[in-house]
Amino acid sequence: MTDLATDTAPRPARSFRLGARGWVLASLLIAGLVLLPVLALGWQAAQGSDGLWTHLVRNVLPHALGQTAILMAGVGVLTAALGTAMAWLVTAYDFPGRRMLEWALLLPLAVPTYIVAYAYLDLLHPLGPFQSLVRAILGYDSPRDFRLPDIRSMAGAVGLLSLVLFPYVYLPTRAMFMTQAANLVEAARTLGTSRGRIFWRVALPLARPAIAVGVSLALMETLNDIGASEFLGVRSLTISVYTTWVTRSDLPGAAQIALAMLLVVVALISLERWARRRQRYSVGVQRARSLARQPLRGRAGIAAFVLGLLPVVFGFLLPALYLAVEAWQRFRFAGLSDRLLVEAGNTFLLSAAATALVLVCGLAVAYAARVVPGRGMQIVHRTASVGYAMPGTILALGILIVAAGLDQWIDRTVQAWFGAGTGLVLIGSGAALGYAYLARFLAISIGSVEAGLTRIPRSYDQSARTLGQGVTGMLRHVHLPLSKPALAAAGLLVFVDCMKELSATLLLRPLNFETLATHLYGEASRGTYEEGAIAAWAIVLVGILPVILLARVGHRQGRD
Repeated sequence: MTDLATDTAPRPARSFRLGARGWVLASLLIAGLVLLPVLALGWQAAQGSDGLWTHLVRNVLPHALGQTAILMAGVGVLTAALGTAMAWLVTAYDFPGRRMLEWALLLPLAVPTYIVAYAYLDLLHPLGPFQSLVRAILGYDSPRDFRLPDIRSMAGAVGLLSLVLFPYVYLPTRAMFMTQAANLVEAARTLGTSRGRIFWRVALPLARPAIAVGVSLALMETLNDIGASEFLGVRSLTISVYTTWVTRSDLPGAAQIALAMLLVVVALISLERWARRRQRYSVGVQRARSLARQPLRGRAGIAAFVLGLLPVVFGFLLPALYLAVEAWQRFRFAGLSDRLLVEAGNTFLLSAAATALVLVCGLAVAYAARVVPGRGMQIVHRTASVGYAMPGTILALGILIVAAGLDQWIDRTVQAWFGAGTGLVLIGSGAALGYAYLARFLAISIGSVEAGLTRIPRSYDQSARTLGQGVTGMLRHVHLPLSKPALAAAGLLVFVDCMKELSATLLLRPLNFETLATHLYGEASRGTYEEGAIAAWAIVLVGILPVILLARVGHRQGRD
């Protein structure tokens, strides 16, 4: 009996070690796949011909860097001001319609930047509805007699991008204002400080970390943008990468510009962390209470509601209603074309397949970090999440280099063995585009799954182990059933982001393969805005889903 116990005792421990090692190896492979495009970019940039970098530094980068710097500075200032002001308005004051504004201010996130630019280009066109109405009111007959400034400008790009991206600042800043202890504000009030000075002297300094995080996210989205910048005539670094590769067929030059963009991203993240390196926030043992809202009634309440509604109107309602009207008119005139139905099917199938892949890989990385905690897994976790910090154009270009090299190797190998070539297997099948979605949005899946796993007590793992379950058995019987809400939320966010992704899709889509986003981009580039209204409206409708999810989570947190 003793010998039997001695023989069987080590087996569960040995299976546990093997199971944990397998999850670690899987997470290492996934992190390597995310890092591979960056390494490929560096290798391709080093293959540039003599004098190429000198030409880029002299003729391309100065203008592109200048345009990008102005665009990011303008968007950073406006999103910080607008997001912080709206967060303080709905947190510090109580007025009619405040509860509606709390979630309505998230609605601009449902509209991609290129769709807002697409809608406003048609709305504010000299022959469009807005300028036609203004001329009719003022008594002018022709655009030659009166026309507003062209929205195709740096100011137009800064304004439109800020209207869409300010919720990135609003959401974390509002959460910070809601969780700040009320006794800090009350202490300032007892010292005779007005509510306005409390904002500047107490609330704003405490919210600086949240504002910095939100602004950095907005700036990375600005750097990733390709559609809105091109539509509005701003030649950013992203546009330079795209035109250098597609128009000039200069892959080494595009890789070198992409590396310059990557340096901008690294500098941006480093600056954000440096800015809040000494920021600390702590509360006492006494339970923190939420900030008591100052009631606003009468004209003051109406003014506060109108002020909070303006970003929603111009950032969501106006473009969304315009697209709905245009889509309905187009549908009544021509119905749904077969091409649009095919593109909608392409978008859905590609996004669904990529979402499934991203969820599986995100689960592998997050679960490996749970079963084998330590410094090494933290590095793997951060490496696997780095793709979300890089613009889609950079990732797409790196993946294009990797996929093209693998396609050439496969073609040569098959031709040597069987005497027939295979062509572009990865690029032609859409596998390269799925790879781009995986690297780009893996961080969303890892973060959501990790958040779900952290809510499961470690005692559950120990109980499962005593019942004879291995690492994979614990995942199947314990962690997956309890993590379904987190997986569903991650799947929704990844699916919508895949549907809206434009820059990577433009570079990596197979020949004659179009999605709703690329269809809209093509119609806007040709100036046939009415043709893309249905595709734009479909993307907006799907984009509302994660906003509803965020609003529900925010409402639940505020109630708690």
